[in-house]
Amino acid sequence: MIPSTELLGWYEREQRDLPWRRPGVTPWQVLVSEFMLQQTPVARVEPIWQAWVARWPTPSATAAASAADVLRAWGKLGYPRRAKRLHECAVAIVGEHDDVVPSDVETLLSLPGIGAYTARAVACFAYRQRVPVVDTNVRRVVARAVHGRADSASSARDLDDVAALLPDDADAPRFSIALMELGATVCTARSPRCGICPLSVCAWRSAGYPAATTQSRRTQRYAGTDRQVRGRLLDVLRGNDSPVTRAELDIAWLTDTAQRDRALDSLLVDGLVEQTADGRFALAGEGG
Repeated sequence: MIPSTELLGWYEREQRDLPWRRPGVTPWQVLVSEFMLQQTPVARVEPIWQAWVARWPTPSATAAASAADVLRAWGKLGYPRRAKRLHECAVAIVGEHDDVVPSDVETLLSLPGIGAYTARAVACFAYRQRVPVVDTNVRRVVARAVHGRADSASSARDLDDVAALLPDDADAPRFSIALMELGATVCTARSPRCGICPLSVCAWRSAGYPAATTQSRRTQRYAGTDRQVRGRLLDVLRGNDSPVTRAELDIAWLTDTAQRDRALDSLLVDGLVEQTADGRFALAGEGG
């Protein structure tokens, strides 16, 4: 078990001052942060989240924005399909839930772009519900502290494991945040800072820090990938208020024309880019 008093006491002292955790943040704004934080570091998310919620503080404000404006506001967060899905989620909340983010996990799961983790995160962090929230950080802490393993492969037991650790009182949501914070800042994947860990009992430490039994995943490269090419093409479109010619797009990536064509086709298929009747290209919603 993980003593809640130790973990919560540490969290009170050491928590990061993240804007989406502050008092007064609405469930919609928490939901926006969860969309943005998927596969993206906190430092990159924070300024874009701040600008986003200032401009579009509610689902209805986001839903009223054009798809192109949403894609521009997303900037360089990466994986721009998340922006499209967030916009679709806002439209669904306005149309089906009277501009109020649902509080229960099952209803949240029915919304565009919301998976198991995000649904539980919103229910827990925005509505203070006692539901297990499992991301890679939480999974790693539980694997080490409870099971004595260095690695943290996903399994069907994850939710049950975390649910068993949650306090049976109003501290449960804060415990979930603290568990995630511990994995993000202390019990990290590559260089765990065991010397400052607040937990007095850790099965991995007691076992002598056994090595991982699975091969670590290599960091996904970005340079030269289709993702980078897609980003370059979107940069051109974000920087123009009117459709651009194919020639204007082509200069964004001269290294591999076949890769550039493939990236552009994928943007069209994903609905992030549109082609006009005269053959030019624009962000979704700006093609006329």
